[in-house]
Amino acid sequence: MHPKDKLRRAMALYAVTDRAWLDGRTLVECVEEALAGGATFVQLREKDAPRAEIVLRARALALLCREAGVPFVVNDDVEAARIAGTDGVHVGQSDAAVEEARAQLGPDAIVGVSAQTVEQALAAQAAGADYLGVGAVFGTPTKEDAVVTGADGLAAICAAVDIPVVAIGGLNAATIPTLAGTGADGVAVVSALFAADDIRAAAKELRALASKALDLEEGR
Repeated sequence: MHPKDKLRRAMALYAVTDRAWLDGRTLVECVEEALAGGATFVQLREKDAPRAEIVLRARALALLCREAGVPFVVNDDVEAARIAGTDGVHVGQSDAAVEEARAQLGPDAIVGVSAQTVEQALAAQAAGADYLGVGAVFGTPTKEDAVVTGADGLAAICAAVDIPVVAIGGLNAATIPTLAGTGADGVAVVSALFAADDIRAAAKELRALASKALDLEEGR
C-alpha cells in the first residue's frame, strides 16, 4: 500500500490525548486501551507541560504506537517531536509552519495542519502538509475559542483538497453519524475517548460509528 493511502486509512479513529480526563490512570494505560479498542492514529497534546516532560511522554507513547503499527505525532512542539523521534507533528495555523517542521523533521515525517477554511486548507496542502485536521466541526469544551466549521464547512474542505482530512471538535457517539456524506477520512476524538470509564470499549464503538458514517474501509 502506498504510504499516502496508508495515512488516509490511519485517519479512521484519531485519538488526541488530554490528561485532564485521566482520573487517576496513567497516560500510557489510557493510550494502550485506546489502541486495543481500535485507535488508528495518536496525537500527544500537551499545551502547558515543559518540553522535557513532553519528550518523556512522547518517547513512551512512541514505543506503544510503533508496536501497534499506528502513526504517532506531537501537537505543536516540533523540537519535542524531533528529540523524541516521533513519526511527526501536528501544527496549527499560528504554530510552526509546515516548512519549518519539514526542515527539522525531514521529508519523511508526517506533518498535519489544522484548518478551518477552504483557503487555509489549500494553503496547507500547497505547503506540503500530509493531512488536515478540520474543525471544530461542532462546539467543544476542549477548545472554547474554536471556530465552528460545521459539517458543511468540513465537506467543502474535503472536496477542495487531495490530502487526507480528519474531522475534529465536538465529535462523540451522538455527533459522528452526522458526518455522513462529508468526505472526511476519519474522526479525531478527545473527551469522547479519554473521559470514558472503559476507553477500550469507547474506542471500539467510536471506530465502528466512524466506519459506518464515513463508509471507511476496515483494516489498517
